[in-house]
Amino acid sequence: MNVNEHDGQQGQAGDGAQVSTGTPNETAAVPDAAIPELVIISGMSGAGRSTAAKCLEDLGWFVVDNLPPALIPTMVELGARSQGNVARIAVVVDVRGRRFFDNLRESLADLDSRQVTRRIVFLESSDEALVRRFESVRRPHPLQGDGRIVDGIAAERELLRELRGDADLVIDTSSLNVHELRAKMDAQFAGEEEPELRATVMSFGFKYGLPVDADLVADMRFLPNPHWVPELRPFNGLNEEVSAYVFNQPGAKEFLDRYAELLRLIAAGYRREGKRYVTIAIGCTGGKHRSVATSEKLAARLAAEGVETVVVHRDMGRE
Repeated sequence: MNVNEHDGQQGQAGDGAQVSTGTPNETAAVPDAAIPELVIISGMSGAGRSTAAKCLEDLGWFVVDNLPPALIPTMVELGARSQGNVARIAVVVDVRGRRFFDNLRESLADLDSRQVTRRIVFLESSDEALVRRFESVRRPHPLQGDGRIVDGIAAERELLRELRGDADLVIDTSSLNVHELRAKMDAQFAGEEEPELRATVMSFGFKYGLPVDADLVADMRFLPNPHWVPELRPFNGLNEEVSAYVFNQPGAKEFLDRYAELLRLIAAGYRREGKRYVTIAIGCTGGKHRSVATSEKLAARLAAEGVETVVVHRDMGRE
């Protein structure tokens, strides 16, 4: 990813807004309909938080950068009092305010008790990509102290581990540039109406590693590999002959039927828990034949059931 600006370079609040330091319990109750929608942007330093925040700002969100977590409920209260002028708020929360970061769990619980619609977007990236970005701008990692960049990255991962697990949307920016990250944010937030559930079905090759942003992983290596069929080897799973070969194998159609049924059960649970995004990773050895064909079939099933679905073939063409 060519994100060479590091998070914290500029504030996003913009209008010099004054934030009351009163505690949430001291503010008056507001009608539920007036409570603004809230997105919390967090993740690894250098993974693109500033880019994600700027994208939401361009989409009309009121964005506040590096707000102490204890003030998030207060920010929501102020938005609720704006008579609809601030209907969507995005807050960037990260380890720059380390002494305030411990308050985040308490603030999230407070928001949940008020039935605030909130989502957490977590920006992830590999250690190699993060080191490369910090070195390219010759800036230290905010947590490295007297150590190395990798020491700061490791410390930050540990601090953010629990938050990452609670995230509604995890975006791995290791191989994304600024424009690709913006496209992902636009795909999730630009719509006029929020769908019940959005799914990304991603094919991948195990030899290139598991996708770090996958919520669910399925392994198609139990099927014969078209790579060993000479007339199919040059093609990929988008080819009709390759797809037919894959799904004529014993167990292939049964797997698709049962996995789609399992996903219906999981999707219902996600909706009940307020989770709006799911990344389903389908793997084979090289990410070219079996995983691609299965991803296409599965995505078609999900789309037919009303799930807004995007298909990504991560490793197709890498061989």
